[in-house]
Amino acid sequence: MPIEIDEKNLKKGLLGLVVALVEIITELLEKQALLRIENESLSDEEIERLGEALADLSEALETIKADNNIEDTVESVRCGLDEVVDDVVDKLMNPARWAKEVEKHDRNRPGEISLLDS
Repeated sequence: MPIEIDEKNLKKGLLGLVVALVEIITELLEKQALLRIENESLSDEEIERLGEALADLSEALETIKADNNIEDTVESVRCGLDEVVDDVVDKLMNPARWAKEVEKHDRNRPGEISLLDS
């Protein structure tokens, strides 16, 4: 059975993913900038340039989202990424529950090689 790919949805999804990742990276840069400002490791000129660059980037991202009608796509990607991160953090914080999930998965799929076996 051939797989039919809707090129328009694929483009929106990929662009949404890229914009979501750039937004996340931008937020991390903003947090790092605030830490550097609090630690007084940036000059006033550097703070001004950094603020302008981050504002320009934010404006460009909003324009891209509006021009391509991908606001909902970006939000969906971000929510999905948040869920993945929450799940990974939960598994790292609760290794016993993670081990039970792996054990259950292994019982449900005999013959498959678990990633933990490698």
